[in-house]
Amino acid sequence: MTTLDGLAHGLGVALQPGILIYSLLGALLGTFVGVLPGIGAMAAITLLLPITYYISSEAALVMLAGVYYGAQYGGSVASILLRLPGTPQSAVTTLDGYPLARQGRAGAALFTAMISSFAGSMLGIAILVLLAGWLSKVATSFGAADYAAMMVMGLVAASTVGSSRPVKSLAMVVVGLILGCVGTDVNSGVQRFTFGQTQLMDGINLVALAMGLFGVAEVIANIQSADRHGPPDRVTLRQLIPTRDDLRRILAPILRGTALGGFFGALPGTGSTISSFLAYATERRVSRHPERFGKGAVEGIAGPEAANNSASITAFVPTLTLGIPGDPIMALMLGALVIHGIQPGPMMLQERPDMFWGLVASFGIGNLFLLLLNLPLIGIWVSMLRIPFRWLYPAIIVFICLGVFSVRGAVFDLVMVAGIGVVGYALARAKFSPALLLLGFVLGPLIETNLRRALLISRGDAMVFLERPIACGFLLATALLLIWPLLRRALPGRG
Repeated sequence: MTTLDGLAHGLGVALQPGILIYSLLGALLGTFVGVLPGIGAMAAITLLLPITYYISSEAALVMLAGVYYGAQYGGSVASILLRLPGTPQSAVTTLDGYPLARQGRAGAALFTAMISSFAGSMLGIAILVLLAGWLSKVATSFGAADYAAMMVMGLVAASTVGSSRPVKSLAMVVVGLILGCVGTDVNSGVQRFTFGQTQLMDGINLVALAMGLFGVAEVIANIQSADRHGPPDRVTLRQLIPTRDDLRRILAPILRGTALGGFFGALPGTGSTISSFLAYATERRVSRHPERFGKGAVEGIAGPEAANNSASITAFVPTLTLGIPGDPIMALMLGALVIHGIQPGPMMLQERPDMFWGLVASFGIGNLFLLLLNLPLIGIWVSMLRIPFRWLYPAIIVFICLGVFSVRGAVFDLVMVAGIGVVGYALARAKFSPALLLLGFVLGPLIETNLRRALLISRGDAMVFLERPIACGFLLATALLLIWPLLRRALPGRG
């Protein structure tokens, strides 16, 4: 199936009434949680995971993806109007979006964010289509040893690249790997780390872990801080109309941001947060008037917004074609696929073309929904930002409990999610990254499976990881990632 045939086939899937409804629902929910500070796409996706048990796998993935890229749109609203990033990726938008809003140009800032997000997403879809087929062909030459080595490199990259505390990040990955070992070993039948609890024989519930780390913990963290900002001013549709100068100044930043986001989004372990900050730094460096940045420069909004939305699309490249999640949210997506018995990888384009091409086509349709709906809904989002968080968090807690209980009907899971939530809050306060714990938890069993498979094929010879060129290359890159922070600290001392 050629790329054009695949896209045509995907449009036929995505335009089915049932899929369209879930695409629209996901986009709206994503925007909603992105607008509300302190919730974010991670918590929303974990809340929706139990629902995916009762719908088709195509509809489930389309809805969860809509939440993901919809949150990128919504996150900029709170960043611009309240200086409260709705998502981590939109934190850089506050640097110029909020000053522009304080100058009475909130409408121009919001329009710049929306049009940049739309353009970045659509160009990101083009990058996804071009990269996916090529990566799928390359990945067919991968063996079990290559997959294991690549996943190890992905975990190490996620914990070291762009991290100011690589030791703490690696510690979280290791904890996630250990938690992934809990349960009954599929090969030997031995119970591992269950401590006699029959509820843990099937392992730790992914939904309970994710909801505890990113639902309960976020609620605890935001109860006291989210209501300290006053309500935003009213924004009318007329105020959204940009000037000619604005349009002229945002075109090049959108293209540069899209290129950066498309590149870094497709790399496992980097993600849209890094790309948005790099896009801002790039715009400031190439600008003829860098002194305007931080005071309301539209370029400082256009570049990062295009970058994080482009990255949110291309992040699906390693997840779908290699089975390697590029960031924690993609790890949840991978978990949703596993729940439905689907194994992402190089054969997904051939074995599940309906899902792959339907998802790609839904990206374009969903982003068009977002652009058309968000322009008239700006007034509603602004009004919602006036709702005190103390009124919202009890409802969020109730939904978390309902979602966790609906998976297995076990009270044990409710106790677990409460405990995990407290631990997740403590980890965040101690500057540990709970997101990396989840990444290790999802990838751990996959690494173990491929490691065992590689050793079985080689009859226990561990040299297979060095004899295969692909696996050896990944392991060398992993070693370099581990050594580089030490070298970086040592080099200035020598100078």
